Amino acid sequence: MHKIVCIADLHEHLVDIPPCDLLLIAGDVSYAPKGNLDRKRDFLVGPFKDWLEQVPAREVVFVAGNHDQSIERDGCAPDELRCHYLQDSGIELFGLKIWGTPWQPWFQDWAFNAPRRDRETFLASKFDAIPAGTDIIVGHGPPYGYGDLAHRPGGATHVGSTAMTHTLRRVQPRLMVCGHIHLAYDRYSFGTTEVINASLVDDDYQLANPPVQVDT
Repeated sequence: MHKIVCIADLHEHLVDIPPCDLLLIAGDVSYAPKGNLDRKRDFLVGPFKDWLEQVPAREVVFVAGNHDQSIERDGCAPDELRCHYLQDSGIELFGLKIWGTPWQPWFQDWAFNAPRRDRETFLASKFDAIPAGTDIIVGHGPPYGYGDLAHRPGGATHVGSTAMTHTLRRVQPRLMVCGHIHLAYDRYSFGTTEVINASLVDDDYQLANPPVQVDT
């Protein structure tokens, strides 16, 4: 049995993490306006790096999100942060096969966005690389229908990726961790897969939710 802690949408809130074997970070560490990429970079290699050094987790897996534009621009070197940064790639830790992907449907021209046209075809081309037998998928954007209910002027709307929903049906991982849609923080069941939207903040970017703990 391994203790896993899941978080997403930190937006520069460096929260206390309970002791765990594996910390999964599902994107949006950054907060600064999208044009200020140098400040985002400074945060990643400054306060965020220092925080990672102190978290009581044996291993950390991190994927980027739409706010993490400095990573889209500059990448994330393997020796830069005390974590395994995954971008359409996988790793095995504690006997668990983990895949990380930062992509989500187009959203205001931020980082790691699918194009406006044929966006689900584009996303499927990324998610098709996720192999059968994967135990955990860490992605910033949620699957359609699970952890993706956004509140819009016209009413609540599901905004997740249908390509990711199809991928979960194909791969049937034990766990999928996501964020992006702040107010959809919760745990959801999709067949044998548990989908966790682990967003820490509300729509005003204020801390609202604790890290989610899972034993697997």
